Amino acid sequence: MEYELVHEIQNLCPNNQMRDIFFTEVETEDPEDYVRQKLRGKSVELTTDRKNDGSVTVYASCDGLTQKFIFTPI
Repeated sequence: MEYELVHEIQNLCPNNQMRDIFFTEVETEDPEDYVRQKLRGKSVELTTDRKNDGSVTVYASCDGLTQKFIFTPI
């Protein structure tokens, strides 16, 4: 399945509430597996939220940093 992916990385710097945000198109049958492959080799804890419209949000906690991956079907 083809998705538009929005990848948000929380900024941990004091007094800076901005986030790094990346947009891309990806093809995957399993968004969780895609995130595991992207963060390979690190201790990662995933939480997944699946919506009725087919979109999938994967929250990844990795080395004290929270990242959000929003997969929207194209």
